[in-house]
Amino acid sequence: LMPVSGYKNQEIIDEEYKSKFSHKNEVAKPGYYSVYLDKWQIKAELTSGRRVGMHRYQYRPNAEQQIIIDLRHRDKLLASSITQEGKSILKGRRRSKAWASDQDLYYYIVFSKPIKEVKSFDNNRAIITFETKGDDQLLAKIGISSVSETNAKLNLDAEVKAFKFDAILESSKEAWNDYLSKIEVTTDNQEERKTFYTALYHTAISPNVYSDVNGEYRGMDGIVHKAIGYERYSVFSLWDTYRALHPLFTIIEQKRTIDFIKSFLSIYNEAGKLPIWELWGNETNCMIGYHSVPVIVDAYVKGIKEFDTTAALEAMISSSNRKEYGIDLLEKYGGLPAEKEHESVSKTLEYAYDDWCIARFAELLGRTDVSDRYIKRAQFYKNVFDPQSGFMRPKLNGRWLTPFNPTEVNFHFIEANSWQYSFYVPQDVQTHISMLGGDEKYSSKLDEQFNASNKTTGRTQVDITGLIGQYAHGNEPSHHAAYLYNFAGKPWKTQETVRKIMKTLYSNAPDGLCGNDDCGQMSAWYVLSAAGFYPVTPGTTDYILGSPIFRKVIFHLENGKSFTIVAQNCDEKNL
Repeated sequence: LMPVSGYKNQEIIDEEYKSKFSHKNEVAKPGYYSVYLDKWQIKAELTSGRRVGMHRYQYRPNAEQQIIIDLRHRDKLLASSITQEGKSILKGRRRSKAWASDQDLYYYIVFSKPIKEVKSFDNNRAIITFETKGDDQLLAKIGISSVSETNAKLNLDAEVKAFKFDAILESSKEAWNDYLSKIEVTTDNQEERKTFYTALYHTAISPNVYSDVNGEYRGMDGIVHKAIGYERYSVFSLWDTYRALHPLFTIIEQKRTIDFIKSFLSIYNEAGKLPIWELWGNETNCMIGYHSVPVIVDAYVKGIKEFDTTAALEAMISSSNRKEYGIDLLEKYGGLPAEKEHESVSKTLEYAYDDWCIARFAELLGRTDVSDRYIKRAQFYKNVFDPQSGFMRPKLNGRWLTPFNPTEVNFHFIEANSWQYSFYVPQDVQTHISMLGGDEKYSSKLDEQFNASNKTTGRTQVDITGLIGQYAHGNEPSHHAAYLYNFAGKPWKTQETVRKIMKTLYSNAPDGLCGNDDCGQMSAWYVLSAAGFYPVTPGTTDYILGSPIFRKVIFHLENGKSFTIVAQNCDEKNL
C-alpha cells in the first residue's frame, strides 16, 4: 500500500507515486514503524499482530485521501486479484515467483472509511479514493493467509475487532517486551546493553507463523493442510540457524521449538524431505546439508522430546539418502570427489556432521543398526583432509587438486575458502586435533588463521566479510572457530578472540553487523557469546565457555525457573 493525495494520472507509474523521505522523520521500534512522506505530506504508521497488520495514515487537512495498491511491485507476478466487497473492503490474491518459486498470498483489507472510487489496472494495481468527511486520518486493518481470502478474514477477525491502532500497537509492544525480557543483563555500559537487545530482537524476526487461526496452511505440495496441536512455521534458514539460533531457542523458546520440529515433519510428509531452506511453503534448496537434523537432535538431547521420534528418524534417514546434491555418492566414494559434485569439500564436511547427528539420535532411540551405518559416514571428513598441508582440500580424480591456495575462493567450497572450512569438524574436534599433530600444532594453526592477511584470492564472494585474518565472521562456516582453542587447552585465546569479535564486529548502529544476519544467526552468536558460552556441537549438551561481557545475565525460562551467570571482576581488561 502507498498513500498518495491528488493522484490524477490515468495510470500508475512507479516513479510518480514514490516519495522522498528523511531519516529524521522516521521512527522504528519493536512492533512499530512510521515515516513522513515528503511528496504527499502524509505521515504513515504501521504496527502488527501475529497474522495481521494495521496502518494509520495522517493526511493534511482537507486533502484528497487515496491509496495505491501495487501487487506488481517486487518479484514476478503469476496471478493477482483486487476485488471490492461492500463499501470499505478490498480482498484478493498475490501469487508470485522468485526465491520461493510459487508464493501464494491472500489478503483481506478493511478501511476505516467508505471507498468512493476504485480504478483498477490489469487486476494487479489500483488507485482507491476515499470519502473524507472532514476526518484527516485513514486506517487499514489487514489479514493475510496462504490459503484463501476467507482465511485472511478469519485471521483479521480473530486479532483485530476495531480500528484501535494504539491498542494493537500496545499488544505488539507487550509481545516484544515479553520476548526481550527472557534474558536480563546487568551492565553499566549502555551501548553494550543496546547492542545486546538489538541482537536479541533480531533473533525473533524469524521463523514466522505460517498456519492460520483455524490451523490451515498451504503445504509444500500446494494442498491445504491443517496443523493440529501445533502452529506451522515458515522461513527456515537452516544452514545458518542450526549453529546458534536454534540452540538459543532450546533455552528460551522450548514450546516454539516443538512447533518448529513438528513443522519440519509436516514439510517432510508433504515434500518427501526435511527442509533445507523453506520459504512460505516452498523449498528453495538454498545452501547445503540437511541441517534440520541437528536442530531436531539438539532439541532432543536437551530434553525437548514432545514429538514423534520414530517419524523424525525416518525423515532423517530418507533425507540423507536422496539422489541429489551428491548425497547418493557419499558411501560409494567415502565423500565427494570434485569431478562428481561442485562444493565437494563443504558438502563432504557438512554431510559428515549431519550424519553424526543421525547416528547419535539413532543410538539414543536404540537403533544401533542405523547408528552403526551413520557413524561410519560421519568419518568421511577425513577423506578431504590433506595431512601434508593440514587443510581440507578438494580431490580431483583421486588426487589432491593442484595448485592449491587455501585463500582461494572457488566452487569447491560454498561461500568460503579452505581456511574457513578447514576447522569444520564439530562432531570430532579431538580427532581433528590429533590429525593436525596435537594441541600445540592445532592452536598454532588457529593462530595462523586469525593472524593471516585478510585478502582472499579467486572469485569474488560478497558473503565473505568481517575478516580477522582468514576468519570470516560475516558468514557462518567460521562461527565456531574462536571457541576451538578451548579444545586444545588454550581457553584464554578463545576469551581474547571472542571479545575481539564482539567489540569490533558488533555495534548498535545501522552498520552494526559485519555480514548478513541470516535470519538471526549472526545475532544469536552475539547473544550467546555475550552471555559467555557457545554450542560448538549442536547435538551434544556441551556449551563451550568464552568470556561474558556482562556482570550478570539471567535467563528467565518458560518453566518459571531462572538460570543466572555471574561474571566477577568482569571488564574489558580482565577477559
